Amino acid sequence: MFLLSVSQMEEIAPYFPLAHGVSRVNDRRVPSGIVYVIRNGLQWKDAPKEYDPRKTLYNRFIRWSRLGIF
Repeated sequence: MFLLSVSQMEEIAPYFPLAHGVSRVNDRRVPSGIVYVIRNGLQWKDAPKEYDPRKTLYNRFIRWSRLGIF
């Protein structure tokens, strides 16, 4: 399983929006899953289960893309 390192997460964390009241799923796993899917040319449905719900990866990618994060 590919995971961004702690130092990598510290560098990109300021670019992610804050949660709105509801606790988010693991902030390290989701960006790692997004990078993994894009880097390997996978469809979202083919993302490994270790990266949280695939729908979460997709939704975060779309939302963060619209905000200019990705």
